[in-house]
Amino acid sequence: MTVIRILGCLLLLLLSVWGIPLFAQDAEEEWEDYLDFGGDSEGITVTGTPETTQQMEVIHREEIEKRNAQDLAALLEDVLGMSVTRYGGYGNQTEINMRGFDTERIAILIDGVPANSPRSGEFDVSQVDLNDVERIEVIYGGSDTKYNVSGALGGVINIITVKKQKPGFNLAGAVSNTGYLPGQYVMRHSGGKIGDPHVEDIADMQSLSVLAGYGTEQFSWKASLFGNRAGNHYLYQDDYGFGRRKESNEVLDLGGGAALVWTLPSEAALVSDTKAYYARKNYPITPNSVGYALAQDVQITENLLFNAPVIFRDDMSTEASLTYQFSHTRYGVARESRDHYITGINRWGWYPSEKWTVRAGGDWRFLYIHTESFTETQPVKNGNLGGLYLTGEFSPVKRFMLIASVKGVTDTKQVVGIPKLGFRWEILPQFVLKNNYFRSFKFPDFDDLYYRSLDSIFVGNPALKPEDGLGSDLSGEFTLNDMVRVTSTIYGQWTEDSIHWIKSAGGRWSPENIGTAFLLGADLRPAVTLGIHQGGITTLTLGFTYQYQLSWLLSGDATFADSYRIPYMPTYIIGGSVDLLWKTGSFLFSAHYETTRYADTLNQMALDPHCIVHLTWNQHIGKSLTAFASWRNILNAHYESFAGYYMPGISLTLGIRAKLPIRTEQGIRKDAL
Repeated sequence: MTVIRILGCLLLLLLSVWGIPLFAQDAEEEWEDYLDFGGDSEGITVTGTPETTQQMEVIHREEIEKRNAQDLAALLEDVLGMSVTRYGGYGNQTEINMRGFDTERIAILIDGVPANSPRSGEFDVSQVDLNDVERIEVIYGGSDTKYNVSGALGGVINIITVKKQKPGFNLAGAVSNTGYLPGQYVMRHSGGKIGDPHVEDIADMQSLSVLAGYGTEQFSWKASLFGNRAGNHYLYQDDYGFGRRKESNEVLDLGGGAALVWTLPSEAALVSDTKAYYARKNYPITPNSVGYALAQDVQITENLLFNAPVIFRDDMSTEASLTYQFSHTRYGVARESRDHYITGINRWGWYPSEKWTVRAGGDWRFLYIHTESFTETQPVKNGNLGGLYLTGEFSPVKRFMLIASVKGVTDTKQVVGIPKLGFRWEILPQFVLKNNYFRSFKFPDFDDLYYRSLDSIFVGNPALKPEDGLGSDLSGEFTLNDMVRVTSTIYGQWTEDSIHWIKSAGGRWSPENIGTAFLLGADLRPAVTLGIHQGGITTLTLGFTYQYQLSWLLSGDATFADSYRIPYMPTYIIGGSVDLLWKTGSFLFSAHYETTRYADTLNQMALDPHCIVHLTWNQHIGKSLTAFASWRNILNAHYESFAGYYMPGISLTLGIRAKLPIRTEQGIRKDAL
């Protein structure tokens, strides 16, 4: 059966290569003049050094649209080969893994502002509307000096949504439906009775996104609204080989935002960005239960940002932001929390000469957490986290940059210095070498310290120590005439007092400083783009990712010889893609494979390897419309992403995307220039 699926997949790929471009030849010939939504600026946030010494990947708007991913995690998994751990379908808890570190140890930013929950360190990927994202910057490794935020053991993901609009009025929107293959299944608690297929599974999820914007030379605004309704009623195969239908996992969420940009003298800008998100989710009481607990989430964020490329004098720049975040979560009937966070960031740049650049700044976050639950012995908690940094960039000769940085961080109880040293050397116009040595440090999250579940099965540990370690990496980047790009990185990272949730003999789960975690890995990413200009095809891009990572968790008496691996970290991740582009559309074939992972620190709960394959298709219709289709997991792979939580099989998403720029006379003249 597996061979038949693979042969069918190859046949479909061949038919698509030869068939789709024929249709493309008859499409609108003026698509090359299409005006994209938004302006030419790559975003308002311009902080940090343009040339980082770390491995960095950028996902641009064009790539986001081609992938048609369901959420941010699916996009990162598909484009960059990241390992993603999910508790089921859309809207469920999702962990993103970078270099052996999960979401809590990755700094996720939205327009340069930390977005991880100060309470848990987690980030709900459902809050991000990919239709509203201009680009995503992914920086690998600890102690980042581009944005210099705290707690980035594994790296930084910066999601950029705000940009100045072109003069005129802009409208954009997208609507889609995702369906799962209906079929028979074994009903639960029915003595083996077989359930009939549900036709409504073909319309399991609907998504809608609407954006509008208006721009002038001095002022612009953008507003967005999105919503999703997901039943998550997919078929899966459990541990005993029974076909089941996912139930009691419905999700309804809504979100939106409004951004105002005022252009000031000397190219400065003042930005007000407001975002809101509401979700109503049914979580199964157990992974396979038909009963559920209702969770409701409300998130509101207001960000005020001032950016000045030139201030006080010609060789100085600054950026400052003040952000207020409110989070209201209700889980079940007896647990409710209202959290308030205030984050302040200020970054400065001084350019005294062509050889020297000095950067300084800091970040500070105040937390106020109020949990209403009869299990809470301390319902109100608050705290402060923050730090100051100083970075020097020195270029003694052309094409060589040395960056030295130190940041002091504090939780008001202790102060810790975090140094970093790295260089970027352009040995040839086609080849760049990067090297870094850094200390990585992270305070425990509030949930790690104080969390307590209704039944007291999950409890925090106030005695936790911070995670502290050292790391290094070496990267080489080779590019040749926009045709060949190869990035290769080797890295190692040592973390003392690694924090993991473990189950005690009495059945209680709590976080513990397990011991030392050590990671050693390699990352290879070659890509080749060929100009075809035959049969309607303009370019063919072949991409490949190979990630190899050894990990050791040295807890108790364990040594390297015991080879206990860090939970949910595969040894190999292999991915590839074939991207066919023609004048009015694209076709993309991609695959992602992960080897065995373990769900526990003693490596007793093994999760089988899995391979998922996707096909996506985009076809522009005139200048304003794009029809798209995404066929995911086409081999119908059955696998657990998180222990006991089975992932969907085949799904098909069909949708249409619209963009309508209405230019003013001033805007038309500017475009012509």
